[in-house]
Amino acid sequence: MQPVSRRDLLGGMAGGFAGVAMADMLARDAMAETRPAHGGLHHRPKVRRVIQLFMNGGASPMDTYDYKPALEKLHGQNLGPKVKPEGFTGMPGAMMKSPFPFKQYGQSGRWVSSMFPEQAKLVDEMAFLMAMQSKTNVHGQGAYLMTTGFTLPGFPCMGAWISYALGNIADNLPTFVVLPDPRGLPYNQQGCFSSGFLPASHQGMIVQAAASNPIPDLFPAKPYPFTSKQSDGDGLDLLARLNHAHMLNHPGDSRLASRLASYELAARMQTSAPEAFDVSREPALLRKAYGMEEKATEDFGRRCLLACRLVERGVRFVQVWSGPQGASNNWDNHGSIVTELPPMAHSIDRPIATLLRDLKSRGLDEDTLVVWTTEFGRTPFQQGSTGRDHNGGSFVSWLWGAGIKGGVSFGESDEWGYQAAVNKTTGYDMHATILHLLGIDHTRLTVRQNGIDRRLTDVHGQVIDAVLA
Repeated sequence: MQPVSRRDLLGGMAGGFAGVAMADMLARDAMAETRPAHGGLHHRPKVRRVIQLFMNGGASPMDTYDYKPALEKLHGQNLGPKVKPEGFTGMPGAMMKSPFPFKQYGQSGRWVSSMFPEQAKLVDEMAFLMAMQSKTNVHGQGAYLMTTGFTLPGFPCMGAWISYALGNIADNLPTFVVLPDPRGLPYNQQGCFSSGFLPASHQGMIVQAAASNPIPDLFPAKPYPFTSKQSDGDGLDLLARLNHAHMLNHPGDSRLASRLASYELAARMQTSAPEAFDVSREPALLRKAYGMEEKATEDFGRRCLLACRLVERGVRFVQVWSGPQGASNNWDNHGSIVTELPPMAHSIDRPIATLLRDLKSRGLDEDTLVVWTTEFGRTPFQQGSTGRDHNGGSFVSWLWGAGIKGGVSFGESDEWGYQAAVNKTTGYDMHATILHLLGIDHTRLTVRQNGIDRRLTDVHGQVIDAVLA
């Protein structure tokens, strides 16, 4: 490789950031020309932005939304498999009824347990997928499957695909924001919000909502008073020339270009982010409604309120996680459904109900989709005394907002809630439906990678028309 001389570096590459910015603008223009005038990629969209609420660990369907009276009759009987299924952490025990009472709500008569008293009031606005099924009983694989469409690492997540296909709504905020549980990242760590083989600029931006400085290094640290706009400009000008030289010598590597784009976004965010991420600007009564005055609901409530503020300001995809990886403080209730599920359910119930009402009050329900899901369900059999093991056989998800037919449900699990039985759906179907609402045909959103036309839904997936308005 021919070395770059100082003269070439300082004189021949005067374009600097202007050249990078121009390339970015040309790329955006080229992408825009391929999109219909109505904003979608393949057809007219009903949704512009998405909030995904992910219950990390495997939320139990028969203790939340999937009422199974048969379990009350069969309680204590040993009817489960005689050989431990793959992914189970122990041998199945006796059948176990839900320890929580169920009631019917709304005109739709949706059964909901006492774990979700606030969300239960809104079931007529939700569409339930009652027979979701996973390929796996293992957390890491299940979380990958529900976020990327594959059980292995290295594939782009849904937020990255949406960012790649549709681009940003606002120039001064990220396209894809991740709000993780402050107690830790989910299974697979950052793999669930990775851009995979897509350009790195499409990965999720992780924001620690409860931190005093949610986005690190956005502003200069106090010990460095010499940092000024002038010094920033001089340094960035020199850095731009070095970066431009590097890109010329490594044309197939997107990482530097993506990092440059992130730095440019950071510069724009210096004016927009402080206002966008400051939930204290919201009325005290609204913050109270989100549960921010109660320790158990303060954190998830803060992140739901922040998600609402972000989509209102033009963030296209926001992912809110409940629970870290590990054996506690999540939805992986092996030890005791009786003691472990109630605090998790309480922490999210009021914040989510308030989020839906808040989106509606701001008129955002007209073009925003909210998705509630988990990686798989749990067994109708005891684990230990009152725990439940992993179960990919059946679980529940729901959708709310633009383009969704409220008060409907699609699919049924068997009488135990062990396996999906009628109108089974998968993560592929959910992804296909979300993309459809965004104006994207999931079969046509492909990228050639290692000789294969890859897509979010792999070779599967059907739009779930029954839940669409």
